[in-house]
Amino acid sequence: MTARLTGSGWELRAQEGDYPASLRDLERPPEVIYGRGDPEALMGPCVSIVGSRRATPYGIAIAEMAARAAAQRGITVVSGGALGCDHAAGMAALRAGGRTVVVSGCGADVVYPSSSRDVYEGAVAAGGAVVSEQRWGVGPRRWAFPRRNVLIAALSRVLVVTEAGVRSGTLSTAEAAVELGRTVYAIPGSIFSPSSMGTNRLISEGARVIPDERSLVLALSLDYGAPALEAESARPDPGPVMRALLASPLRPDDLATRLGDSVLTVLRTLTDYEASGMVERLPDGRYAPSRAYLAGEPEQRAGLGRA
Repeated sequence: MTARLTGSGWELRAQEGDYPASLRDLERPPEVIYGRGDPEALMGPCVSIVGSRRATPYGIAIAEMAARAAAQRGITVVSGGALGCDHAAGMAALRAGGRTVVVSGCGADVVYPSSSRDVYEGAVAAGGAVVSEQRWGVGPRRWAFPRRNVLIAALSRVLVVTEAGVRSGTLSTAEAAVELGRTVYAIPGSIFSPSSMGTNRLISEGARVIPDERSLVLALSLDYGAPALEAESARPDPGPVMRALLASPLRPDDLATRLGDSVLTVLRTLTDYEASGMVERLPDGRYAPSRAYLAGEPEQRAGLGRA
């Protein structure tokens, strides 16, 4: 691919042959794509992974699982570089030795949010890219982000929705993907979790349900012709406390009521689990399985089967 080089990066123009074919599916393709890194990363195969900015540990773990599975099969991970699931997906792809494309709502030479600098710089360093339809140096503007979401949907054959509320930019990205004829995977969550209401609704409307990691690997294999390596085997029984928290984050008193146990006993168990990294306390006082536990890291399994 030949791109026009500038002092800030490179530019791809819609009337030229090196423009990404996937973006030509848009009713109004961007006249110019500005970018840093390797423009070849836009040529695929790509999978877009999106989710909530205010992600729960569950949403973060799902984003990391999906990105890792894609990167291990040579599929470039596309996301928005935002807080929460976007950042988790990009960093997981890099840790797995893959590459990622960050689609920014600002100029491609602007890092936003600043806390995502690691994924922006990692994308460029690892053979991926940071791209935008905004001109160089343009800062964040609210109206630009819905358009950014459309580009995320357009760049990939498949969009993976990890976690989303009922009113969110994530759902607007899914709507754009459907309109473009892309395949949408949705990861189900608890019907009691506001953070999963959007994803559960997508499933009810026809998105492809991904109930576990093995199903994700199989879906990627079918849609991308990637090798269907065996996913991790099933976990042992997590025990009553973790089973309850996997269904929905809970406060200690609610958890004690649900289990028919004393609050003191439940608090002792939660303290032990928190010390071992199996659970974490959310800002509202509820407890939830930690990202490390949900990702299946072995040291977080030592306490399985306890109260």
